Amino acid sequence: MKVILLAGGFGTRLSEYTDIVPKPMVPIGGKPILWHIMQKYAQFGHKDFYVALGYKSEVIKEYFLNYRALHADFTVCLETGDVTPHQIDPIDWKVTLVNTGAETMTGGRVKRMKSFIGNETCLLTYGDGVADIDLDALLTFHKSHGKMVTVSAVRPAARFGELEMDGARVTSFQEKPQLHDGWINGGYFVLEPGFFELIADDSTMLEREPLELATKAGELMAYRHEGFWHCMDTKRDHELLESLWAKGAPWVI
Repeated sequence: MKVILLAGGFGTRLSEYTDIVPKPMVPIGGKPILWHIMQKYAQFGHKDFYVALGYKSEVIKEYFLNYRALHADFTVCLETGDVTPHQIDPIDWKVTLVNTGAETMTGGRVKRMKSFIGNETCLLTYGDGVADIDLDALLTFHKSHGKMVTVSAVRPAARFGELEMDGARVTSFQEKPQLHDGWINGGYFVLEPGFFELIADDSTMLEREPLELATKAGELMAYRHEGFWHCMDTKRDHELLESLWAKGAPWVI
């Protein structure tokens, strides 16, 4: 199944890194977070990727154009220019890179991918969130309800300790617990082709009119992902993901 990845935003809250590279290219464990997201899809057999580019699109294009060289030892004959690899990353993904415009909103980026997707069910997510999501279970759920869109609902850990109080007396203290009632959009969508028609143009935000229209029509369903999910929005998020990678990344099967 084809996978759309949104990788065109400016990443302004992560400017410590995004002044140099786009947010999806900020590395975790030496590889871009975009690679980690793609690896998750590939683990479930989804290896046909369509990356919607914008800000610093050339960085992502250069990475994939030179992927084999970047991930292999090789000998270069400077006389002839011949390159002899000594080991090759066995990765078998197909990656289509599409410049969807630096100022285009998330919905507009999705709309621009329609000609590549065709009249097929497809997968979609953002280029900055990792999860241990079971994509087979997500697709089974999507097929079971027959609606236009499935979004993965997640409950992220709170950024600060949570207190429950009776007056001034603390009755419960939890250091950064998972939010029990705060389900949010975690990405990892499944889309039927009719969803593209709900997107007007480049100025449309995916999270506004298209999903609101799908909701009003009763065509948006939520797959509840109870496991690990984390979005890399800030330097603090990046440092957390790096530390989790060093301990054995929970988003890797």
